[in-house]
Amino acid sequence: MNRNTHDPRHPWMRLNSAARTVRDTRDSSAPYGFATRLAALAFATETRMVSAVERLSLRALGIACLLAVASVAANYQAFLSGPGSAFTGVEELETTPVTDAVSVVLDLAD
Repeated sequence: MNRNTHDPRHPWMRLNSAARTVRDTRDSSAPYGFATRLAALAFATETRMVSAVERLSLRALGIACLLAVASVAANYQAFLSGPGSAFTGVEELETTPVTDAVSVVLDLAD
């Protein structure tokens, strides 16, 4: 399978010698306005691609804040008149449960 690639009759050598004789006669100058377009593209602001999660995250944060403020406003009276409230000036005693939670669970298992 090893063929002598240095043989002048080998297709690769004939292709190489033909490629060496061809001259490039094309114009190598840039087209009119190319520099202007290049400068405009360089200074143009890129539009950034954002994901749907990133786009909706600020809206979700705003809605969560509005819901928090609405829940505080709806329960404002409970804050004022609740037990141990700092606004009433009267401290109420904390009540302890009469039965132990562990004993209730163990009673249910029987």
